[in-house]
Amino acid sequence: MKTKICFLSFYLFCFFINAQEVKKDTTRHQANIKEIIKGKSVFFESKLSELRQIAGAPKAHWNSYWEFGDGNYSFKDKPKHTYKEKGEYQVRLSATNNYDDGKPPLTRPKKINANDQTSNDEVILNEDHALLTSFNGLRIQNNREPSPEEEIQLILSYANDKKITTNGKLYLFYNDTKFKDKNFELTDTRTYHNEEEVDFDAVVSNFKPLSKDKFIRSTGIETFINKNLIANDTIRQDLQNSLEEAKKDYYNHKIFNVDAIEPNEERNIFFTLKTTPEMLKDTSAILTIRSIYVPERGNSTHKITEKEMEIVTSHDPNKMAVYNHYMNYRLARFKRLKYKIRFQNNGEGPASLIKLNTDIPKMLDKTTLKILDLYPKVPICPDNKEVRYSCIDTIFYADKISFQFKNIYLPGSNQKGVHEKDSTKGFVKYSMKFGKKFHKIKSKSRTEIIFDKNEPIITNSSTSRFKPGISIGAKAGYNYFFTSDEDLDFNEAASKTDFDTTANGYFAGVTISPYKSYKFYLQAEIMASVQYIKSSSFSEEEVDIAFPALVKTELKSETQKNYLDIVPISLRYNVNSIIGLGFGAQVSVNAWQKSRLETNTHTFSNIDNVQGDELTDLEVHTCEVTYNKGIELNNYGIFADITIGIARIGPSVGIRYIQNFNEPTKQLQTYAIWKF
Repeated sequence: MKTKICFLSFYLFCFFINAQEVKKDTTRHQANIKEIIKGKSVFFESKLSELRQIAGAPKAHWNSYWEFGDGNYSFKDKPKHTYKEKGEYQVRLSATNNYDDGKPPLTRPKKINANDQTSNDEVILNEDHALLTSFNGLRIQNNREPSPEEEIQLILSYANDKKITTNGKLYLFYNDTKFKDKNFELTDTRTYHNEEEVDFDAVVSNFKPLSKDKFIRSTGIETFINKNLIANDTIRQDLQNSLEEAKKDYYNHKIFNVDAIEPNEERNIFFTLKTTPEMLKDTSAILTIRSIYVPERGNSTHKITEKEMEIVTSHDPNKMAVYNHYMNYRLARFKRLKYKIRFQNNGEGPASLIKLNTDIPKMLDKTTLKILDLYPKVPICPDNKEVRYSCIDTIFYADKISFQFKNIYLPGSNQKGVHEKDSTKGFVKYSMKFGKKFHKIKSKSRTEIIFDKNEPIITNSSTSRFKPGISIGAKAGYNYFFTSDEDLDFNEAASKTDFDTTANGYFAGVTISPYKSYKFYLQAEIMASVQYIKSSSFSEEEVDIAFPALVKTELKSETQKNYLDIVPISLRYNVNSIIGLGFGAQVSVNAWQKSRLETNTHTFSNIDNVQGDELTDLEVHTCEVTYNKGIELNNYGIFADITIGIARIGPSVGIRYIQNFNEPTKQLQTYAIWKF
């Protein structure tokens, strides 16, 4: 019987292990490249594994990104590409699974051979990415949003918008310094136009921009300079300042000299970035990658573009993110919390009405709403008026704001004839101030996205937290000890006497804790304290010194002990803004102490047990001892306390009961504390 049970257990264990291995093997999707070569033209298609639909999400689908090995790329599912020259090219396919619970397939290159044979097919024109007309000659794209321990492909595109051939410089900055850890590791760089990588150099320029007044006086053309031109986010003049800012904002960089760029020529550099295990697991954080392009080396005129990316755990084009992932609570009142909602129409037709019903945390003031940017680019709808043109309306509810794109045309990603995926996407970027009273708690917000009359799509929860901060407190108070004779450090004879003992003392010190915590928090304390022990006793003894006599003896003692009281950690809880509770451990270290013993003796005649005349003068004996014990553990125990006042920050008073494990075992402490 035992043999059968052991065999069955072993079988089940092996089955479980195999099941786990099978599940592990199937979590990573597979992707293969299929191609049909007709001369220099190649028809590409991907062979992808079956998607596993996430329950409750929109229909799962694939997004494809292709690199053709000659400096060109495509986001089409089935692209067609014509090579300018015959030869061997290394093609890459990177596929992203949307609304699917598996991992994206690994990107594996495949070599193909394009030849110069003629083809009877119609001429195939390569894709036009409109870099100059739509993106001012500088653009950063990524094939998918970054996810922990995955890789993404980055396309850095630049173009020459001048009428002459130019030699320029291109900068790429990545890994934001606002995060403690680096989010990316650059594993591969692919160039196709002899871009030369160089080290970071200080840019010294003799270019001195003219002021507006001086320019007008020298040219007489006032309309040449206007606020829109000066405030352009892409074209800048102070290159040195732009580079210094980028060095402060990012840990890493890449720099390339780019030569012999023909007029209207567009080029691409490709990067593979692998996300690090330290990448933030919170999927509401936004990180950036920045590029600076100097069209002509030696000139300070330059262009800047920045790509925002949201950290995700699953690939979902409908998402909400927050810029202020961690905020300083002390300064939050003077700042705005900034959000971004992005969406994509994955339907088979265009959408004309898009509603973004967004939760607003209670700590934010809805009346301070400010729309910072949006796409499609539309004006704000007028109040209480129906219009036929495209606009965005904002409708306020008790705990929500509804952003509504009205009368627009947003193509569907599955719509016939739509190949540019970006044209099917949109976003709203907005900010709000904090209300007058808000607590130090994390804020959560999510959005319900509705395309026309379709079922709503619920985004992730976007979370913003406050940094712990540091609060230093000043603490002072009074200690009362419940003592016994065992606490006295005198000789043996004295220790046998019954003493009337009192002990008390004072202390002052500092505390350290997180700044203005809402509920639970930890606190440490260190205090210098002094303890005074005062004792007295009175005794009478009959003696026979040639005659009966009565000896009265009075003992007085005073001891001063100096301690360092340490609370290494305590757990505290703010019941509300007035009452606070605490529980923790305390260690007392004795540094030195001083003791003084005074003996007063009187002798009286004793006749028939009646006090007679005083026979002797008062005898006073005083013994004073001061000694340094060195730093040694004197006592330790646990405590509980309560405070009343301004519990989270500011002044309050408290009372603490301490149960020590050595004498004196009981201690009562009253104190005042002020946290800053």
